[in-house]
Amino acid sequence: MTPATISAQITDYANRADPYPLYAELRKQPVRREDDGTYLVSTYYEVRSLATDPRMSNDTSNRLPGYARVGQPVESGLPPSFIFTDPPVHDRLRATINRPFGPPHSPRFLDGLRGDLTKVVTELLDAFDGKDHVDIVKDFAYPLPVTAICKVLGVPREDEPRFHVWADALASSLDPRSGDDGGPEKAQRARQDIGAYLTDLIETKRRHPGPGMLSALAPDMTPEDLEATAVLLLVAGHETTVNAITNTTLTLLRHPDVLERFLNEPDLIVPLIEEVLRYEPPVQFVPWITALTDIEVAGTTIPKGSPVWLMLAAANRDPSRFNDPDRFDPDRKDNEHLGFYTGIHYCFGAPLARIELYAALPELFRRVKFSGLMEDPPPYRANAVLRGPRQLPVAIEGLTA
Repeated sequence: MTPATISAQITDYANRADPYPLYAELRKQPVRREDDGTYLVSTYYEVRSLATDPRMSNDTSNRLPGYARVGQPVESGLPPSFIFTDPPVHDRLRATINRPFGPPHSPRFLDGLRGDLTKVVTELLDAFDGKDHVDIVKDFAYPLPVTAICKVLGVPREDEPRFHVWADALASSLDPRSGDDGGPEKAQRARQDIGAYLTDLIETKRRHPGPGMLSALAPDMTPEDLEATAVLLLVAGHETTVNAITNTTLTLLRHPDVLERFLNEPDLIVPLIEEVLRYEPPVQFVPWITALTDIEVAGTTIPKGSPVWLMLAAANRDPSRFNDPDRFDPDRKDNEHLGFYTGIHYCFGAPLARIELYAALPELFRRVKFSGLMEDPPPYRANAVLRGPRQLPVAIEGLTA
C-alpha cells in the first residue's frame, strides 16, 4: 500500500464495512502526505494535539487555492456554521447558542427532554410487536434523534419527514470524495430547500415565540447566523446519533458475552457507550482542518494552507494510547476517546446524544428478544466521514412489555 492510495482506499465504499486495517497502516507513519497535498494525521497524541492547536483552522477558506472547501456553504448566501469558524467568531456564536441549550444559563433544558424521549422510545418499540424482523435504522435509530432535535429546535413534528432527504444530502458535503457522485449539487439543492423552510419558520418564531432554541435565539442572532446554525444542528444533531445507536446495537449483537452482561448489569450503560464511541465512532475523521502556518508534527512539516484530515477513528485504536485497542472492552479504564472530538470544537450536541443513547439502548435490549443479525456486515452509508450502517436488519423473536 502506497501513501498515494491510502486516502482513496479510506473513502472507497468497498472498505466502508471495515476501515480499521487501513487505519492501522496509517499509524505506521503518524503524519502522511498524499499526492494531492493533503496530510493525514492518525496517531492519538498527534491528533489530539492538532485538534487543540490554535494554528489549525476549521475555516477552509484558509486553504491554498485549488483545495476543496469541505463542508462549507456553496453559493448559499449564508455565513459558515460555527463548526467551520475559528475564534473569536466561533466563541461568540457557540456561547450564544449554548445559552438556551445547557448550563449555566439553562441547566434543566436537556434534563427536561428525558420524559419525551422515553415516550418516543416506548412508541417505537411498541411498533415492533408482532414482527419477526425489523430494521434498526429505519424503525428505531433514525426516528428517535430526529424527533429529539426537532423538539430541541422547536420544529413542528409533522415536518420531520422532510428532513431525511435534506440531511442525507447535506451530510454528504462533509465527505471529501462526495464530488464523485454529484454530492455538491445535491447538497446545494438541499441547502436551498431547507434554507427556504427555515427562513419561514424563523420568521414565524420571531413573531410568535414558542418552545425551542429557534425562538430563544431569534432575538440574539442575525437571521443568517440563526439559519446556518439551525441547518447544522438539524443535520449534525441527528446524523451522528443515528450512527451511535446503530453502531452500538451492531457491536452488542456481535459480542453476545457483553450483551449478556448488559442485560444483567444496567449500570454498564455508561462505560459501554463510551467504549462504543471509541471502538466504532460515528465520526471517523475530520477533513476540514487547515494549517494556518507551517507546523511540524512527528518529524513532518505541514505547510501553511495545506488541508489536514484528523483521523479520529485511527487515533481511537492507537496502541500507544489504548491497550489492546481492537478489542471491544466496556471495562476499559481511562477511556479518553475522541469519539466526540476534543478542544473548542468538542461536539456541541454530545450531552443530548448521551441522553438519547441512555434512553434508547437499555429499553431496546430489555424489551426486544433478538435472534440475530440478518446481514453481517450490513450495508453501510456511502459517507466515509459519518460512517454507519444504512440499514441494520435483525431477526427478533418477541417483545416484552
